[in-house]
Parts: sequence; structure tokens; C-alpha cells
Amino acid sequence: MRTDHIEAELARLHAERDFSGTVLVTREGRTVLETHVGLADRAAGVPVGPRTRFALGSVTKLFTAIAVLSLVADGRLELDAPVVEILPPERRPSTLRDDVTVRHLLAHTSGIADYFEEETATAAWAEEYAALWRDRPVYRMREPADFLALFGDLPPYRAPGGRFQYSNAGYILLGLVIEEAAGTGYTEAVGARVFGPAGMGDSGFFAADEVRPDVAAGYLRPSEPGGPWRTNVFAAPVVGGPDGGAFATAADLDRLLTRFAAGEIVKPPLLAEMTREHARGGEHEAMGLGVYLLGGGPGRALGSEGGDPGAEALIRHYPGHGVNTVVLANVNGSAWTVDQVLRDAVNA
Repeated sequence: MRTDHIEAELARLHAERDFSGTVLVTREGRTVLETHVGLADRAAGVPVGPRTRFALGSVTKLFTAIAVLSLVADGRLELDAPVVEILPPERRPSTLRDDVTVRHLLAHTSGIADYFEEETATAAWAEEYAALWRDRPVYRMREPADFLALFGDLPPYRAPGGRFQYSNAGYILLGLVIEEAAGTGYTEAVGARVFGPAGMGDSGFFAADEVRPDVAAGYLRPSEPGGPWRTNVFAAPVVGGPDGGAFATAADLDRLLTRFAAGEIVKPPLLAEMTREHARGGEHEAMGLGVYLLGGGPGRALGSEGGDPGAEALIRHYPGHGVNTVVLANVNGSAWTVDQVLRDAVNA
């Protein structure tokens, strides 16, 4: 696998789009490429490095899905159990249909209303998402139940089991389901059922008001030419939850991909169920249970991706090549381009 053109593309994106982040590629446990570009802290001039922990956006949904499958393996949940039989009335939408199951939530086929509709978001999605918090203090959004007020009284879009429609709200409900089944808070359950088994010792749910080492600030571009860069502290909930916002290093995510694909985190029968197609998410994408399935044949990839204001993350495992790719950024606008370059290189 050639890497010189990948590094040249990263240099171009850094110069033209202010790309700032980490790219890690491994094959069968050996590092093929590891590159760190830009600044984790622009004010202090701290460069991005191997220990930098980035916000992951919706890659966190994969953690939520793995925690759910872990509880299924323990006999505490059933994939086809109606959610109304798991969550008490005060911890679920008042409009939740009786036939919405855990499986529907995982596969984004529940048909429930969302609090941020990504299908209708424009190219300015980061600003549109940040606008959610103009009249709702981000520092109050700390637990999955705090999000119910955003969508809990909205009518569903359609009956469950139909077409794919990406749903942040669905994963908020999965976080509540995890809490009910595990008997702990969501982040504690993910720590015990995902981070621990995956060896993700540097990962976690870090609040914006916590002082921690090696955490990259998320940056928004200047609002006017010559203006200052801004952090995303007012543009996203104060702490991550089941639909997004955890932090991790590239090395931690590489370990997760390897152990997940080997059936060491989700047991093989459930892993097979998790990684088969449950819905079609686009021309070149399918959806498993919380896992994106891209392409086919030896070039097939599985993984997750996500973006928040000031954060982009894409992780892929290519079973036919034994390759993992991780792209993490603390500036919007480049990570998907980098991912496509990596996909082309892996399959060249």
C-alpha cells in the first residue's frame, strides 16, 4: 500500500483547508501509516500527536450498539423486544409506538421523530446543529434523559421497519435502554462493556468544563475574514452521550476495530447479526446494527463515522485486506476526503 500520495494529500488539505488531525493505518497489527497534522490547542500551540484524544461525533453510536449487543449476550435484552416494554413512560417519548423494537433503533429504521434531522441538513450542517443550543444551555445536556424534551412529544415519521432514516434520537433511546438493562449510567456501561474489553484505556466521555491532558479542542472557523478561530464549547452538549461525543485516541480505535472484527467484544453469532445488512443507507452504503457496511467483495469495509461542530471521525476495518483505517480531526471539512483517499489506496 503506497503512502506517499496519502501524505501529500494530507499536506494539501492542511494548507488549503486547515486540516488538523491524525491518520492511522494498520495491517494485521502493524502500522502502515501514522501521521499527525496541525494543532490540538491553537492558543497554546500544542501540536497533534499520538496521545491526542479527539471528539468522535457519531462514532460513539458504535459504542452504544456494542453495549446493547453485550447486554443481549448476557440475556438482559432482546433485539426484538418492544422498547415500550423496557422503558417506563417517564423515560420514553409519549408518542413512541408499541411496535418499535431495539433492532429498529439500532438499524435506523424505527421511524421515530428526530431532534436534528440530518436528511434535511444543508452543507452548513455544523452551524445548524450548533443553533440547537442557542436557547437551550449546553451545560444542562449531561444525561440521555435530558434529550427527551427535544423530541419526546413529536409524532413519528412512519411505522417502524421501513426505510433507513438516520436517527440521533433513536440512539438516545438506546442509551436509556442500556441504563435500564445494565442498572448503571450509560457512560459507566460503555466503560465496562466497550472501553474495557477493547483495551481503550485513553478513551472516555470528557465534559467540556473538565481539565484533562491530551484532549484536542474542537475548532470552528472564523466567522469573518481575519477573525479569531472559536472553540466548539457552545456548539455541542457539554458531555457526550449515546448518539455522539465520546473521545478517543487513534490507537484506541485501532484496537477496538481489531478486537471487534475478531469477535472478542461481540460474540461471533451476534457479530454476524450485527454486521449483516439490515437497511440500505445510500447508493454505496448499507446499515447493520450500528455498523456501516461499505462496498463488497475484497474491498468491503465495516465501521463507523461521525461529525460534530469542530470534530470529524471515520473508522474502517477491511476484512479482505486485514487493514484498519482511522481518521480523526478537530476541524470540519476534510476528514471524508481523507477517508476516500484511504479507501482508494486500500483497494488499489
